[in-house]
Amino acid sequence: MIALHAMPADCRAMHTPPAYVSQVNAAQGHEFQVRDIVYQRIGDKVRLARLYQPAGPGPFPAVVQVHGGAWNSKDRTDGQQTALDLVSAGIIVLSIEFRNAPEAPYPASLQDINYGIRWLKAHAREFGSSPERVGLYGTSSGGHQVLLAAMRPDDPRYAALPLADAPQMDARVAFVVSGWGVLFPLERYKLARAQGNTSIARSHDTFFGDERTQVEATPALILERGEKVALPPAMVYQGTADEWTTVELAQRFAAGYRKAGGTLDLQLLPGEHHTFVNEHPFAPNSVKAVEMVKAFIKKYSSAKATSH
Repeated sequence: MIALHAMPADCRAMHTPPAYVSQVNAAQGHEFQVRDIVYQRIGDKVRLARLYQPAGPGPFPAVVQVHGGAWNSKDRTDGQQTALDLVSAGIIVLSIEFRNAPEAPYPASLQDINYGIRWLKAHAREFGSSPERVGLYGTSSGGHQVLLAAMRPDDPRYAALPLADAPQMDARVAFVVSGWGVLFPLERYKLARAQGNTSIARSHDTFFGDERTQVEATPALILERGEKVALPPAMVYQGTADEWTTVELAQRFAAGYRKAGGTLDLQLLPGEHHTFVNEHPFAPNSVKAVEMVKAFIKKYSSAKATSH
């Protein structure tokens, strides 16, 4: 059982309270600290991230965690149980907040995510990691966005925000993990409209603006159009009963990624629905999925890991 207790923040990066320290049986995993920090400051506007940091010198794998919320809602606290599971396994997690669609539409969130990757790479050694060990983990709409960020690290639209303390740092990642990602946004949009789900359809409209942009920002179609992209080792997992992405669509993306020269591990959890890990984190398939994520991250986060 993980217990979090308030403590003063102590981080060489910009930081804000509160901060927390865990109590974990050493036989069960790493002790760790959790604290909120400022990772981005533009004028008077700051963006917070929740840093989950294992105790010890490392070197540890590190992930930028990108929350779901249909591109329109939620924050750095989404998916906290998974973050706790990862950090207790010796994986640094930086769960970032970014501009949701009501504040600014696509590609604003990708600009913040790209910036967050560069920021963590620049500060990785302070937390017991290194730039070569930094990857991405996202779920639902976050699972869609981490694939875009991983595949288009140098896209000038995404890389538009300068990182003053490391201007030469790039946003290439060692790996990317997408959990129940919205792999084909336009397909979900059409399905939501057919079902009369105005809330989901409106979320697409607010973020993308139009159907053409949904097509432009679909990872599988990027590959099928033959765009030149980065292809870091990827893991995609979802339930076979996912309401928004069929098994066939997930397989289509996996096939395209592999055909383009990338390594992709597709894991389909029998009978599971959208958001299953977040909603039922201690169910057998959820535990299995998170264990697979841990193994994948550790496999590809060594200093020798390279992106294509």
